[in-house]
Amino acid sequence: MLAWIIPVAIVVGLLLILGLIVLIWWISTNNKFKRYAVKIDEASSGIDVALTKRYDLLSKSVEVVKGYAKHEAETIMKTTGLRAPKAEEGMKEKSAIEGRLNRAFASIQAVAENYPSLKADTVFAGLQNQVSDVEEQLQSARRIYNSNVSIFNQEIAVFPSSIVARHLHLTPRDFFEAEDRKKEDVEIKF
Repeated sequence: MLAWIIPVAIVVGLLLILGLIVLIWWISTNNKFKRYAVKIDEASSGIDVALTKRYDLLSKSVEVVKGYAKHEAETIMKTTGLRAPKAEEGMKEKSAIEGRLNRAFASIQAVAENYPSLKADTVFAGLQNQVSDVEEQLQSARRIYNSNVSIFNQEIAVFPSSIVARHLHLTPRDFFEAEDRKKEDVEIKF
């Protein structure tokens, strides 16, 4: 009579252990998705910081350029009219802001090419170095963001973590992408 109780207890015990393993895996996977989401938000904030730094730097460069050429200074003043990125903006809005800032920065570079004395000025040379550093920081922030998005999107797509992702209604995040005009081949004319 007790002979059937022991095998049933073993089966129930194994099912409980299996259930506990599945529960631990589920919680672990859920927490992994939350960590990835935080890393993506952190990387997005890094892009905001770099864009803001670039904005501030371009705004300050107005004073340097002003003394050299009035027309070029007005171009830069338009740049300072651009708003700094906000944390709640999506990647598409940040890309648009970046595009406008890139065009303004190109105007500053054109000023430097048209006015050799401006290029030789140590203050302007220092600003160019700072802008170059900010550009590198921005590029790095974009790579970190896209790397984190890639990991997150892969985890959403692959089995078995995709089961948890579907249950949590997780969707792939957008990558930071360059503007279409920056994807084209650059034409160089001499």
